[in-house]
Amino acid sequence: MLKDRPPIQSSYEFVSLEDLVPQDHLVRKIEQAIDFGFIHDLVADLYCKDNGRPAFDPTKLFKLLLLGYLFGIRSERQLIKEVQVNNAYRWFVGFGLMDKIPDASTLSQNRRRRFNESDVYQQIFDEIVVQAMNKGLIKGHHLYTDSTHIKANANKGKWIKEDILINSKDYINTLEQSVEEDRKAHGKKPLKPKTQKAETKTTKQSTTDQDAGYMVRDGKPKGFFYLDHRTVDGYCNFITDVHVTAGNVHDSIPYLSRLDRQVKRFNLKPTAVGLDAGYFTASICKGIEERGLYGVISYRRPTHKKGYFYKREYTYHKTGDYYECPQGQELHYSTTDRNGYKHYRSNPKACIDCPVRSQCTRSANHQKTITRHVWEESKERINQHRLSPVGKQIYKRRKETVERSFADAKELHQYRYARFRGLNKVKAQCLMVATAQNIKKMALMAA
Repeated sequence: MLKDRPPIQSSYEFVSLEDLVPQDHLVRKIEQAIDFGFIHDLVADLYCKDNGRPAFDPTKLFKLLLLGYLFGIRSERQLIKEVQVNNAYRWFVGFGLMDKIPDASTLSQNRRRRFNESDVYQQIFDEIVVQAMNKGLIKGHHLYTDSTHIKANANKGKWIKEDILINSKDYINTLEQSVEEDRKAHGKKPLKPKTQKAETKTTKQSTTDQDAGYMVRDGKPKGFFYLDHRTVDGYCNFITDVHVTAGNVHDSIPYLSRLDRQVKRFNLKPTAVGLDAGYFTASICKGIEERGLYGVISYRRPTHKKGYFYKREYTYHKTGDYYECPQGQELHYSTTDRNGYKHYRSNPKACIDCPVRSQCTRSANHQKTITRHVWEESKERINQHRLSPVGKQIYKRRKETVERSFADAKELHQYRYARFRGLNKVKAQCLMVATAQNIKKMALMAA
């Protein structure tokens, strides 16, 4: 044991790279489960066939990038260092023991110059989803959607005030039609056409990353963030959609269009959806019912002013279309506003001597007003689903699907922070993380 032994670091041995990679290594399982042959044809139009220097193999390029996201390697420079010394990584990408590993700038320049404005990351993600469907791992019957915040690569103290355009919601035309139908049914005149003006609001805009949004949410950190709106299939927890927005975009705004996109792209036939309380809006509930889906949405306690009656204490009578207050007085329909809310008002003469008027209203004219959305019935029906045995079973799976997906991404795949600046680059990061998660799951389930 104490004898000196000759150094072996510089000795020559005949070895095969195939023998140096353990048989149970994750990269072997991935190589067996995933067909990466589609990448070469997918990006062919982004390369020049008869000009320029010889191109680096795009399949190898994307395999290199996937390694970084699969194993949570924090940067492309660190990724290249890891590939240089890791035989399993060399084997997976297709490098020999003596092959020169490309410089980190090869990855970054291709990402910035060739792929930044393309939809190649979305197409790669979609292709992996299709492969999972072909293996029977995605059924698409129950879809769970939620969002998570990703800290932008920006100093929250460096900002300016900017007036930005408020995006009109995708249901605005349907809402206007419903408002006019409701007013007509109540014998009201049509509303005058609204003068088209660009609506703006003042908000904080980062001087470092102008695409990031300043997020202010209860229980969440304040600052510049991006939001990943993700959908997960309830069968085997595969991710079926990724959509990135600024951090100040409400969850409900892109939901219906992204749901339709999945149904069209993958020919899914969902029967139910499970959502967080942030999606409990009249437009979402109506959209879910119009698509024939069984929606289950979490409950969020409404804001309430202490000392006043809750809105639920006012009973709505569909027959007769009026509300009844806790003292038995009726609040009748008055008008429907442009935002889709019907106004029900009490009789001031009956309210002026009411013994509990201070708990109902303190208006100068002694009149109580209750609003009800024209699509309120859809909200009420969807709200009842979460109380049913089927609804409880569906909603129970939400924390095991989309919430688990976000947790794995943040713990194992460097997903807490945006690596890059700009919406397109952050979207590429989110799609690659989701692709890596799907690939990893496919490999482990096939093993």
